[in-house]
Amino acid sequence: MRFGSALFALTIAIPAIAHDIPNDVTVQMFLRSSTDKLDLLVRVPVKSMRDIDFPKLGPGYLDLSRADQFLQDAATVWLVRPIEIYEGDRRLSAPKLLAVQPSLESDKSFASYEAAMTHIIGPKLPEGTQVPWDQVMLDAWLEYPIQSDHSAFSIRPNVDTLGVRVITALRFLPPAGPIRAFEFEGDEGSIQLDPSVYQASLRFVRAGFLHILDGTDHLLFLFCLVIPFRQFRQLLLIVTSFTVAHSFTLIAAAYGFGPDGLWFPPLIETLIAMSILYMALENSVGASSVGRRWMVTFAFGLVHGFGFSFALRQTLQFAGSHLLTSLVSFNLGVELGQLLVLAISIPLLDLLFRYVVAERMGTIILSALVAHTAWHWMVDRWGNLRQFPLPRPVLNAAVWAAAMRWAMVLVALAGLVWLVSLLLKKRSNKPAPANGGN
Repeated sequence: MRFGSALFALTIAIPAIAHDIPNDVTVQMFLRSSTDKLDLLVRVPVKSMRDIDFPKLGPGYLDLSRADQFLQDAATVWLVRPIEIYEGDRRLSAPKLLAVQPSLESDKSFASYEAAMTHIIGPKLPEGTQVPWDQVMLDAWLEYPIQSDHSAFSIRPNVDTLGVRVITALRFLPPAGPIRAFEFEGDEGSIQLDPSVYQASLRFVRAGFLHILDGTDHLLFLFCLVIPFRQFRQLLLIVTSFTVAHSFTLIAAAYGFGPDGLWFPPLIETLIAMSILYMALENSVGASSVGRRWMVTFAFGLVHGFGFSFALRQTLQFAGSHLLTSLVSFNLGVELGQLLVLAISIPLLDLLFRYVVAERMGTIILSALVAHTAWHWMVDRWGNLRQFPLPRPVLNAAVWAAAMRWAMVLVALAGLVWLVSLLLKKRSNKPAPANGGN
């Protein structure tokens, strides 16, 4: 065994000399497919590779004359072994580590694949360069054998243990088509680099389902809908209006039709809290009816749709070329989550009002608890919103055009609400059929 490998094994066996876990780490990756191979270029901070005592000089400079073997061992342990790449359902065999290169933090070669490759195979830093070891970047070139460059590839980087908070910037260069860029925090699991319709749909159905179950504010809003109306037949129109409304604004925001100012997310979060507070107060005073509730729910659904879009912003990068399909799938997942909430909450409320407390008193108590929570959310979010002053609109042609588009959309939505309410009114006024025949 070579001296460097032996020393590396010794550092693994002596945890006392291992350096601390860094708080923030950014990992950069380029993945390019060609006829029979995948090339993976990776840039990782040296300080994130724990249990390796890199050779040093003087006050902590990296000893570049002895660093090459340590860099190769570090790349093997932290990159070659953990990174998983799949061709279809088959995991690719272990890659060849073709090159490692120490780099300065100021080096900009990872701005493009070509520049990164040229840098990695180019000349190394002069041995006399004095650079603190914890300010050095490790660049590595890994090569994977593949069967075809037209296969469906997926990757699980498994680099989330390099730091407390790890951001991975991954760019995939397929043989044809645009570069696909991904940026995510922590472990995102297996990432389909060019997902099929089925793969994108499945991922976003799951995302929508988990989001509605994890979103406390959306759950409280649904709970307020259920309290006075605990029959699926009554809730059908109300939940449908909420679905149509939030689907509209979610898709509009995903296609860039929503404001992009820093003030907009806290404004929406404040309005969501206000919607919950309003629903709770309406339940408390007994002013709700199916005919009134579905219209109010439609209006608040438009607001909640923007809230869903904020949660979906980072996930849309995994949609590939199936943006609209992914949005519809996310909405489907949200609806499945809502149905689960309704299926659980309705029987529980029936039992509560039947055996524990009278329905009217129970409605007031539960609504008051929800209103108390929503009030505090609204106050906190309003304080956050005040930190972002609303910009003064600049009245130019673009602003007027956008205003006209949104005015047309609002008119169409108002017409839809009027039409549905008219149909419901006619249906409710329709005389019931007489019993007993002619």
